[in-house]
Amino acid sequence: MSECSIETNELTMRYGSVVAVDHVSFSVRKGEVFGFLGPNGAGKTTTIKMLTTLLRPTSGKATVLGLDVVSEGGKIRPRIGVVQQDPSYEHALSVEGNLDLYGVLWNVPKVERKKRIELLLDKFGLKEARKTAPPELSIGQRRRLQVAREFMHDCEVMFLDEPTTGLDPQARRVTLDFVREKVRNGVTVFFTTHIMEEAEYICDRIAIINHGQILALDTIKNIKQKFGGVSVIHLRFAEDNSDVDRKLQGLLGVQKIVRSQQKDESLRVFAEDANAVLPRIIDVTTTLGVHITELRIEEPSLDDVFIQMVNSKGRNRNE
Repeated sequence: MSECSIETNELTMRYGSVVAVDHVSFSVRKGEVFGFLGPNGAGKTTTIKMLTTLLRPTSGKATVLGLDVVSEGGKIRPRIGVVQQDPSYEHALSVEGNLDLYGVLWNVPKVERKKRIELLLDKFGLKEARKTAPPELSIGQRRRLQVAREFMHDCEVMFLDEPTTGLDPQARRVTLDFVREKVRNGVTVFFTTHIMEEAEYICDRIAIINHGQILALDTIKNIKQKFGGVSVIHLRFAEDNSDVDRKLQGLLGVQKIVRSQQKDESLRVFAEDANAVLPRIIDVTTTLGVHITELRIEEPSLDDVFIQMVNSKGRNRNE
């Protein structure tokens, strides 16, 4: 038996002359949350549609639960759950009615349906809206309903395509925690997002995709170490000085400077080698008569790595 729930080999999808997914190969282990990260148009949703048997690949191979997505789609669909980006629910039914209908469609016994409905209404903050129809819900409530609905039935693999879009921070955290709870019970999750902090919070491993190609695939820690390429120096000063940004930006080894929009107006200096750049920063601030009140060095965030990789790939394609 394979230890992987999903496996792809040179998976490709073309729309005429446009290559949406370009010879992608990866595997997703059983019982893990696998993050599939990329900007809009990177190929995330197209990949999910192929894996969930909604699109036939142009070439390559993919299996879900050991079943071929092209020839055995009828066996795959009953064993997976899918939350797509597009809204999908019954407008004429209440929140409770939508959940109940979904349970009926998946042959969940009546007593069990009632238990699951109550659990999901509570977990996703929809108790007060249980008798409300989707058109009368907020955008966030509709999204919560769409995600909650997929947990009405038992599945082995869950595909979540940006499931927290439109949710406030509290609702996002509740959703992610519930997904994690299901993973502990053995569900495998294929998770797409463009919110890097979500990926850091929930994913065991990630793949970064852009222009249909996978740029990196590993644990978040390893990707930061391999591809971060820079350190981030946080600086705060006792005095304001308009020359600081310009002088620091011109230093050898400094890639870019970002000034905080908060009241403290601290600086984030991105440097190839923080230890080499620090003496130069101190020389500049001393010359300008600016006193440093806080200085710390951090590894780049996943956001920093993601932006650097995507921008670098974009530049290479344009050269």
